[in-house]
Amino acid sequence: MPSTTPPAPPPAARPPIYDEDCAERRIVMLLNAKWAPLLLCALRAGTLRASQLQRCLPGISKTMLTQRLRELERDGLLTRASVPGTPPQVECTLTPLGRTVAEPLAQLCDWAARHGDELDEIECNRLTAGAAGKQS
Repeated sequence: MPSTTPPAPPPAARPPIYDEDCAERRIVMLLNAKWAPLLLCALRAGTLRASQLQRCLPGISKTMLTQRLRELERDGLLTRASVPGTPPQVECTLTPLGRTVAEPLAQLCDWAARHGDELDEIECNRLTAGAAGKQS
């Protein structure tokens, strides 16, 4: 009688290797600047003045807002245009490249809006681990 050998288990899934120049690391580094992802998501609504963006993001200082907008403009993700008047104002608009980056960010923000409880749990875990680390 022929022996029946059970099928071999599938090979263990190997985690991806994120080389220093891989696309995944590059996008994370691009969006690692505080406020940048939220600015891109806010601008999906259309052209906004800097003052409107500042109201969209309570807690961002005018200096930080200006710095982040300049960086995003430098990266080709948005355009900034001066609007004459008193006081002078700046209008910001996503470029086509900025729109392609903002779309998946918006999906992530939509996910976050639907999963507040999970985010609360993550933050609680982080606080608990931080408090335990301080006690040891």
